[in-house]
This record gives sequence, C-alpha cells and structure tokens, in this order.
Amino acid sequence: MSILVDESTRLLVQGITGGEGSFHAQRCQEYGTSIAAGVTPGKGGSQHLGVPVFNTVRRAVAESGANASLMFVPPAFAADGILEAIEAGLPVIVCITEGIPVLDMVKVHHYLRGKPTRLIGPNCPGVISPGRCKAGIMVGEIHLRGNVGVVSRSGTLTYDVVSQLTALRIGQSTCVGIGGDALPGSTFVDILQLFEADRDTEAVVLIGEIGGTMEQEAAEFIAHGMTKPVVAFVAGSTAPPGKRMGHAGAIITGSAGKASEKIRALSQAGAVIAPNPAEIGVTVKRVLQSS
Repeated sequence: MSILVDESTRLLVQGITGGEGSFHAQRCQEYGTSIAAGVTPGKGGSQHLGVPVFNTVRRAVAESGANASLMFVPPAFAADGILEAIEAGLPVIVCITEGIPVLDMVKVHHYLRGKPTRLIGPNCPGVISPGRCKAGIMVGEIHLRGNVGVVSRSGTLTYDVVSQLTALRIGQSTCVGIGGDALPGSTFVDILQLFEADRDTEAVVLIGEIGGTMEQEAAEFIAHGMTKPVVAFVAGSTAPPGKRMGHAGAIITGSAGKASEKIRALSQAGAVIAPNPAEIGVTVKRVLQSS
C-alpha cells in the first residue's frame, strides 16, 4: 500500500498551461501518473498535454473524475486556488507554490477545518508513492518501491535520503514533503498517523529542521501513538538564532525552535537519531535489521 496517492489517483493540475505546471505535469505523465485534466482560467475548452483544460476546478472534477490536485498557481492567487479545490471536494491537494502570504494561509487553514481534504504544502516538492504515482516535482528515477515511509520539511534532504535508501536497496512506500512554510497544510503528526495506519509501511524516516515545534509534537506522537520505528534527522544545528535559514518556517525564535531541543525530544520519544545527513540511509538499514 501507500498513503495519499497510488495507482487509483487521477490528477488534476491547476496551472497546467504555465511553464512550471506544463513541465512538471509532463514529468508526472512520463512517470506513469494519470493526469485527468488541467485548470487554467480563460483556457477552458482547450487541450494541453493530451488532457482537457477547464476554467474551474469544480467543472474539471465533475467531467474528468479527478480525485487529487497538483497546484502550480502563482503566490498571489494560490490561496484562492486551494479554496476552490477544497470546495470541489478533492480529498488530496498538493500545493507546490512558494511565497504564499501567511495571512492567505491563515484563511486557508480556517476554511479547511472540518473538511475531508488533506492539503500537502505549500512550498513543498510534493508526494510520490514509487512505482504507483508521482504528484510533485521530485525526480522519480531515484525512488524505489518498498516499505519505508519518508516525511520531510526539506525537499533537498528528501532527495538525498531517498538516493541513499535506494542505493542500499531500501524501497519507499511513500515520500511526503510537507513544505517549509510556517503554516503547512499537514504536519509531521498528520503524516505519521497515516504511515502508522498503512500496513505496508514498516519504518519511517523523519527529516526536520529548525523553527517551530512540529518536531516536538511529532515526538509526542511517536512516544504514545507510533508502533513502527522512526529514524530522525534535524537540520540546522549550527544556525544562529533569529536568522531565517532558507525556509520561511526555518527561524529560531525561542529555545523550542533549536535543533538541539528537537533532537532531544525525538530521542527521548524513542526515535533513532541519525548523526549526520550522510548516515541517514545506513541508520535506517541498521534499524530495519534489528527490528
């Protein structure tokens, strides 16, 4: 099995006719993902990449049977695009867009309450269930189908970890980039819960970074709600307080945001801490061999 996306996913690409949307939608198609439709306001009735393009998400869902959205909508309009996809009843939305205003995301979070939609991102590389479905911008060829889940705040580190795992012949069930913004649509706990419930995921790799308290919340869940082994790495041990490091959410504004505090919480919860990025793969291999 996998989480969020699989062989049954029929992807709707919002912003499919733009440069980024077109490029990555084609890469998803080449990987084997079923692209059911695209949405670009004003271009409804046309075709792009061999799929119909609609003016609205609701019309696209009704006519194409799409059940997930991949978004490449400019920051100023992305929140409206997310709201439109939620309103259309899509169960999964993957928003790649970076730079969405925080106030816009506050409104999105408010609208999401009580809805059956799972939002991944924004400012994320997406989701891939290797050999089944790719909904994002990651390079599909580095992935290998298997039983280790990956959830990460860092896109670049995700690619590095996946490459290590694949080189060791350790396949992945699903890899989820939750994004580096201060207000992501899904947290570590949200994704850990899905991996815990997935019968084919045997272990999980969690990649955190400085800023916020998501890693501490994940540690609480690992301690009390996770039965599967978790290997964790937290980036940013040498980051100076008060300086944003790459991601909008990667800024130390209190002691809880420090890498050392996050590592301590995860270790006390029972997660196995990888000593550095280059040893995440071998740490996972060791954990799998001992479990």
